[in-house]
Amino acid sequence: MRITGGSAKGQILKTLPGLLVRPTTDRVREAIFSMLSSLPSDWDRGLDLFAGTGALGIEALSREAGWIDFVDRNSKSCKIIKQNLEKTGFSDQAHVYCCPVIKALGFLEERYGLIFLDPPYADTSLGTLLTNLSASRLISADSLIIVSHASRSPLDKQYNSLSMLKEKRYGDTCISIYRKEVAA
Repeated sequence: MRITGGSAKGQILKTLPGLLVRPTTDRVREAIFSMLSSLPSDWDRGLDLFAGTGALGIEALSREAGWIDFVDRNSKSCKIIKQNLEKTGFSDQAHVYCCPVIKALGFLEERYGLIFLDPPYADTSLGTLLTNLSASRLISADSLIIVSHASRSPLDKQYNSLSMLKEKRYGDTCISIYRKEVAA
């Protein structure tokens, strides 16, 4: 697995052995950032939930995001994320929280321009998480929420104030991008 663009392009990231983590493939990450390039967004601060190896957040840092907070509950994943940040030179632009996503949503206070969600495909709580996120203090009208999920598990077009802007399928993976609707 390598970084596909930006200042760290081509750098190989460490992964976890076995099937504990399903890293987002290079092809899908490249597609995500291609989709994001056509949408106005604030890349100053991002959040990588269910971060795994940190590939999505590190890709964003490589492409000039200012800061990324990473959240994963698995201590081995957190260690790999820190190693990957060190290897790519982005340690001073990130923080790794080793805790469940729902707990992090309770204590994080920043507003994020980019929020990546890449939960395990078997996770059935994604709709609830998006609904909770739509009401949280973490997003603003400019925030983009990028969700990787199984193609066989489609997401709704709307979760409270979050509306789907784009959706693309890549084999078994589907990428859905949401933005908060603001009352006129």
